[in-house]
Amino acid sequence: MHSLGQEIQGFSRNRLKKQCTHVTTVTGRRLLERRRGDGGVEVEEVAEPSGCGFVEDASLDLQVGVVRPFLLLASQDAAHDIDTLQRYKVSHVLNVAFGVTNLFSDQLVYKTLQILDLPDTDITSYVEECSTFIDRAREQDGVVLVHCNAGVSRSSSVVIGYLMLREGLPFDAAYSQVKQARPSIRPNPGFYQQLQSYKPRGSGNATPEHVRGLDSD
Repeated sequence: MHSLGQEIQGFSRNRLKKQCTHVTTVTGRRLLERRRGDGGVEVEEVAEPSGCGFVEDASLDLQVGVVRPFLLLASQDAAHDIDTLQRYKVSHVLNVAFGVTNLFSDQLVYKTLQILDLPDTDITSYVEECSTFIDRAREQDGVVLVHCNAGVSRSSSVVIGYLMLREGLPFDAAYSQVKQARPSIRPNPGFYQQLQSYKPRGSGNATPEHVRGLDSD
């Protein structure tokens, strides 16, 4: 009859059940750690399991929403595609993304505001400054492309705010018109609530220059 000590000595590491540990790093990478028989650890990166999470869409989003003849809404993909910019006769670009570069500064007029797409960001505090840039471009018979990263939340909120401030539209009408131009828009919940409550000072009271611009269309 074997003693406990003999059994322990005769037990092979290979008979141990292989242990795997799934690790998700702070940057979102998923790693699989496997312990080898010699005590070492192997690490490999694993893809998201099918049916879980989301599948990244690597295709370019070049859809441009024409909100007004002088006011366009799109993603950074369109803002970085010179053929798209030329097709829509873009002369000015309003970049409200965070960390997105302006590629054609020698050909276009840019304004950059690095806005975070967070519900507690005060998006309405940027509307007046953005609207001034849009107005100046329009006075020069230019066409403004407003973009963020995806053209979904920040840029759409700025354009909605512009229509409310400069044209005096109520939120529902402004949102509907921007949604019609670019169906993929979806301001984050904080931006949505802020715009619903937005009461721009002097909305609908255009400056003389702005009125002349309207008459020239």
